[in-house]
Amino acid sequence: MKFSLLGVVSQLMALLVALLLAPLLSGWVQQWRVRFQNKTAPSILQPYRSLHKLFHKECLMEHNATTLYRRAPYMVFGCMLLACAIVPTLSTDLPLSPAADAIALVGLFALARVFISLAAMEVGSAFGTMGARREMLVGFLAEPALLMVLFCASMMTRSTSLTTIVETLVHQDLVIHPSLLLAGVAFTMVSLAENARVPIDNPDTHLELTMIHEAMILEYSGRHLALWEWAASLKLFAYSCIGLAIFFPWGVAQANDPLALLWALPVLVFKLAVGGFLLAVIEAVSAKMRIFRVPEFLGTAFLLAVIGLLVNVLLGAG
Repeated sequence: MKFSLLGVVSQLMALLVALLLAPLLSGWVQQWRVRFQNKTAPSILQPYRSLHKLFHKECLMEHNATTLYRRAPYMVFGCMLLACAIVPTLSTDLPLSPAADAIALVGLFALARVFISLAAMEVGSAFGTMGARREMLVGFLAEPALLMVLFCASMMTRSTSLTTIVETLVHQDLVIHPSLLLAGVAFTMVSLAENARVPIDNPDTHLELTMIHEAMILEYSGRHLALWEWAASLKLFAYSCIGLAIFFPWGVAQANDPLALLWALPVLVFKLAVGGFLLAVIEAVSAKMRIFRVPEFLGTAFLLAVIGLLVNVLLGAG
């Protein structure tokens, strides 16, 4: 397969932007979330400082830690970075475009979930096992809903490739698609669950009866904990870019267009800033729900996505 020079540059830029902007996006959301609570907001650069501090701290390990426990942070971090690489964030001319399939992307998220759950159960701690069980429950319910959302977009474009979806939707007339509206609501609900955000989980809590993601990484420290935190930011960045690629694809550069590639970066930053602000608003007006209400929440997301598919069929788009 032949790769163009611009395509290689676009791919490298996508990786670099993901690595640099993911912590910034997390800091932006956290800053607005704290402001809405009428508290003194931390610096938007606080995630970078936390990562720097953790990478320079000693890495302590459980006495019965196995190779899986040690390698899981690197595996999950790699999965999240690859997910960011195959999503068309800046350009559709990417060497990894053939791998940018909706089903493969969901499988990549599922693979990362398996690694983090196995690592949480590896040391046999009560919190880790509890968090792993809850994480698998959320994944079991969220993945079908995410697939239905992606299938809704793929029915409109006749392809499950994210690159093809973006290229098709960006050239369509600006109209309101009822199916995409339903899919957009479902995708927002799935994103909140998959990224351990309110109302499903609270990323700032350490209460044993409510935490999900934090329970799985309580035993980690040093660079391993830094990789977990960075991977969580990359996951939020990846989901944000997936939503932008499907529902707001305008601004993504096309193949062999260097000027559009340069313009795509500030457009992406603007869209992420707006999306991060809206995420903070949703978390500010929502309350943490009980764990047994999560199936109802994600079941509603799945139902909305299925209705979107049916609307596609009824309107003749499928």
